[in-house]
Amino acid sequence: MESITDTHVDWPTWHEVLRVLSMEDYNTRVVMLGAVLLGIASGLIGTFMLLRKRALMGDAVSHSTLPGIGIAFLVMTAHGGSGRWLPGLLIGAFVFGLLGMAAVLTIRSQTRLKEDAALGIVLSVFFGLGIAVLGLVQQQTQGHAAGLESFIYGKTASMLARDAVLIAGVAGIIAVFCTVYFKEFSLICFDQDYAQAQGWSVPFLDVVMMALVVTVTVIGLQAVGLILMIALLIIPPAAARFWTNQLSHMVLLSALIGGISCYVGGAFSALLPRLPAGAIIVVVGGVIFLVSMIFGTARGVLRRLVEHLTLTRQVGWQHLLRAIYEWNESRAPDGPLSPGTLAEPMPMSALTAARSWSGGRLRRVLGRAQRAGAVKLIPGGSAQLTEEGFHEARRVVRNHRLWETYLITHADIAPVHVDSSADEIEHVLGEAMVARLEELLAREHPELAVPPSPHVTG
Repeated sequence: MESITDTHVDWPTWHEVLRVLSMEDYNTRVVMLGAVLLGIASGLIGTFMLLRKRALMGDAVSHSTLPGIGIAFLVMTAHGGSGRWLPGLLIGAFVFGLLGMAAVLTIRSQTRLKEDAALGIVLSVFFGLGIAVLGLVQQQTQGHAAGLESFIYGKTASMLARDAVLIAGVAGIIAVFCTVYFKEFSLICFDQDYAQAQGWSVPFLDVVMMALVVTVTVIGLQAVGLILMIALLIIPPAAARFWTNQLSHMVLLSALIGGISCYVGGAFSALLPRLPAGAIIVVVGGVIFLVSMIFGTARGVLRRLVEHLTLTRQVGWQHLLRAIYEWNESRAPDGPLSPGTLAEPMPMSALTAARSWSGGRLRRVLGRAQRAGAVKLIPGGSAQLTEEGFHEARRVVRNHRLWETYLITHADIAPVHVDSSADEIEHVLGEAMVARLEELLAREHPELAVPPSPHVTG
C-alpha cells in the first residue's frame, strides 16, 4: 500500500514522452489543445495591452472576476440549480470583470489618482469581496460548492471538450478583432492624440480592447486560475518584444510564445501529474522570457552588450582619427587638407594629451586602427594617417563640425561648450540628419568640404 506521505517522482519513459507530445490520448489532446489556444489568444491581445501600458489591468480584471463567480453560484442555487453550471459561472465572472475594468477607468479619469493606485484599489477590494462571497457559498446547504476554489489557482487537467471548444471560439473572436482593429489598436498604443485627431474614439477602442482582455481572462480561469492568468497576458508579449521591433511580427511571435508555453507546460503536467499545469505553464513562459531577454535579436542583453562594445571601439577609433586630422590641420598650409598636404607624423605624447588617454588605451586604439589600415605607426613613436584613414578621418571631422555648427546656429550654445556635446552625438548621426546638416553647411560655407572649427579664431 502506497503511503500518503510518499513524495517520490515517477519519471516518464521515452515512450510516454512521445505519446504525450504527439497527443495520442483523448484527454491529453483536449487539455493541451485548449491550453495552447488560450495561450495564443492571450498573446494576441496581451501585446496591445502591454504596449498600451495597461499590463496590470489584466491583474485587476482577473481578481475582479472572483466575486462574480461566487454571486453566480448563489443566484443559480437560489433558483434551484446546482450552482456548478460553467456557462453561468463564466457569465458572472465576465460581468464582474467588466465592472472591475470600468471601476479602474472611472477612478483614473474622474479623480486625481493615477492608474497604479486605481489598479491597487480595485484589485484588493474586488478580491476581498470575492473571498467574502466564497465564504458565504461554503455555508450554503443548497448546491455543491466544492471545486469553486479551482478558479483561483486553475485546474487545467479537468478541462473538458466543451471547455476547449469554448476557448477555441473565444480565441477565434479575439483573432478576428485583433485583425480588424489592428491599425486602430496600433495607433492608440503609440499615439492616442494623433488617433483622436484622425477622428477615432479612443475611449471606444479602449473599451473594445479591455473587453477582449476580460473575455480571455474569463475563459482562462479554468486553466491557470485568476492569480496566474495575468502571466499569460504579459509574459508572451514581453518576451516577443526582445526579438523584433515590428508590431505585426511582435503580435504573431507573442501568440506563438503563448502557445508554446501552454503546450510545453501542459505536456510537463501530463507526464508528471503531481505538478500543477497552470503553475508549470507560467514557469515555462518565464524561462522563455529569460532566454529572450538574454538572446533576443532586437533588444536582448547580449545584443545590447555587443552594440555597446562595438560603439565604444568605434568611438575610440574615430576620436583617434579626428585627433590626428586636426593636429595635421593646425600645421598644414592654408587651404583644404588633403593626403598630400599632411604634416609630419603625430607624436604619441601629443595623441595622449589630445584625448587624455592612458598609455594602455592608446595602444589598443592604435592597434585596431592599424589593423584596419587607417593608421600607420612610424618608428620613433608617432602615428600617421593612411590615405584610407584620411578619408575616414575627414568624414568624422565633418560630422563633428556639422553638429557643432548646428548647435551654435540653432541651439544658441556658445562655441566653447559645443565640443563635448558633439562628441556624444557625432558617432550616431543618421543619413537623414547628416543631409539636413549639409544643407546648413552649403548655405554658410558652400566652398568647403569640411567646415572650419568653431574653436579656432583668426
